[in-house]
Amino acid sequence: MILPKSIQEVNDAAKIEEVVGDFVNLKRRGANYSGLCPFHNEKSPSFNVNPARNIFKCFGCGKAGDPITFVMEHEQLSYPEAVKYLARKYRIELEETESSDQQRQEQQAIDSLFLVNQFAQEFFQTQLFDTDKGRSIGLSYFKQRGFREETLKKFGLGFAQNDMDALLRAGKLRGYNAELLKKLGLVTQYERDFFRDRVMFSIHNLTGKVIAFAGRIMAKDPKQPKYINSPETEIYYKSKVLYGIFFAKKAIRQFDECLLVEGYTDVISLHQAGIENVVASSGTALTPDQIRLIKRFTNNIKIIYDGDAAGIKAALRGLDLALAEDMNVRLVLLPDGEDPDSYIQKVGSEAFLLYLKEKGKDIVQFETELLLKEAGDDPTRRAGVLGQIANTISKIKNPLRRDEYVKVTRQVLGVDEGRMIFEINKLLRRDLEKHQALEGITPPEADGSFPTEEPRYQTNPVMPETELSVGDEFQEKDIARILISAGGQWFDQKHNTTVAQYVWINIEDVIDYFDSALYKKVVIEILQRINQGQDISVQYFINHADPEVRQLAATVLTSPYEFSENWEKKHEIFLNQRKPEDNYILDAELAVGQLKYKKLDRLIKQNSAKIKELNNDYDAQSPFIQLNRKLQIMRDELAKKLGIVVVRG
Repeated sequence: MILPKSIQEVNDAAKIEEVVGDFVNLKRRGANYSGLCPFHNEKSPSFNVNPARNIFKCFGCGKAGDPITFVMEHEQLSYPEAVKYLARKYRIELEETESSDQQRQEQQAIDSLFLVNQFAQEFFQTQLFDTDKGRSIGLSYFKQRGFREETLKKFGLGFAQNDMDALLRAGKLRGYNAELLKKLGLVTQYERDFFRDRVMFSIHNLTGKVIAFAGRIMAKDPKQPKYINSPETEIYYKSKVLYGIFFAKKAIRQFDECLLVEGYTDVISLHQAGIENVVASSGTALTPDQIRLIKRFTNNIKIIYDGDAAGIKAALRGLDLALAEDMNVRLVLLPDGEDPDSYIQKVGSEAFLLYLKEKGKDIVQFETELLLKEAGDDPTRRAGVLGQIANTISKIKNPLRRDEYVKVTRQVLGVDEGRMIFEINKLLRRDLEKHQALEGITPPEADGSFPTEEPRYQTNPVMPETELSVGDEFQEKDIARILISAGGQWFDQKHNTTVAQYVWINIEDVIDYFDSALYKKVVIEILQRINQGQDISVQYFINHADPEVRQLAATVLTSPYEFSENWEKKHEIFLNQRKPEDNYILDAELAVGQLKYKKLDRLIKQNSAKIKELNNDYDAQSPFIQLNRKLQIMRDELAKKLGIVVVRG
């Protein structure tokens, strides 16, 4: 575990404009910087970097935080990994605490697997470049595919000779025992090398570590599979990995699109040609984990196929999952006899990209045309197509998208819109009933309407009329904002009262009634730290251990607006009003007043409902009536101070 003082050292050294500037083209705007957000696709910059606060905030997608948070989000790293990334950037030596024996052993076991795989990659590369057989067989094969030496080294390609135990012997010389090599599938239980006479492909995880291998056979042996892969281990789960994702993630985010191909060489060939936003699912249909992995970087997938009908139909089944995740999926069929590798070498990257743009078809359109072509004039098979397409459309959660697909596909299928709506409605109803059965919910009677709006069912009871239709989270967030941004400032220096102490004195009795668990947690923590004489500076919250608190701090400390310097420089108009961050005393008074008003109003409504419930039982109603009178007086006095008009029902 990294020591807090080391984390603080990283926080102190890391400058947000430098960290973000490694990935985003920033332009100065007053005291801050702005640029296009790296987390979502936009044409006008809404991404703001505040050097004074050392935070970033996107007013488009809402992402916000400090340098560590930015690296975590952008590079998809854990908190410790992001700290280490910045420590390397700023040449800071981290100090770490001793872990428990069990934790240390578990981590060492995982680290050992990565180390052995790294050794194996280096071994295979040495065999490729530095041995006669490697050069004559493996290197010749890769050169025939058009791969340059720097590409081979970048992707960790190599060669395994037809030797019974060459890797095992080399591993033992490096101090790796046979059991580790067996665990990773590099050596068989009989202590023989698993990969022999094959060109080797290293498989990397999202952070670039080698987690597995695939080997393509060189000899023509019908009894041997063309490709063999490492078995699944603690660091490799095939269904969660996409080949090339480490090399593609930045480009996928940049172009807001992921190209999906079938083979390793397809990925490498496109990457070498400058098309880097490409990954491979290794010939299998996309799994839910792989879809979620892509969705971390983009909502847009374009799948490139070489025209094999069986493979396409198998893949289509997996793409329903992508539609259910509200992703945009397009498919491209390459010309007969071509695969991505051969076609890009034939036409070049510019023509290849143009082809993808012109020939890409929406998944539902693609599937409809494919199935109709197969069905021909057979009425039974054409009826089956309707069912299959209805099933695909039913997976789409967005009702507006479903509605659009109905309009388009029913024309292609030549069916009545009502018939198609009925089929989709039936499937939605079936899926809904399955979900409700799992949740123990009794479904409502069908109304026969097409759910282009969200399905009409209820999983939670309606809030009673005594509750506010809109919660008090806005006021609660405002209290959290005041405490984070100015809690340590003087509210009344004469009486040694800080803003945080003023807030505490005035809202202590309503904290238990907070709607938001996050805002309540932040407020309580701040008040506890005040009582203990601990730090409540802005930087404490920006660097908070809880990512939700860090996000909140960055959000409340950043505004999309700022005073323009041009008022004074160009127009000689001098602005005398205080900046929002300097107006914290009035801010605190208003925030406290508005929160108390909302809570009082809620209590009055709850009491009124109780009085109504008790009907004509005056004795039972009496204490509630008296309480309501007192609450109404308090509320009305507060409303007068705040300038709020009380509407009496």
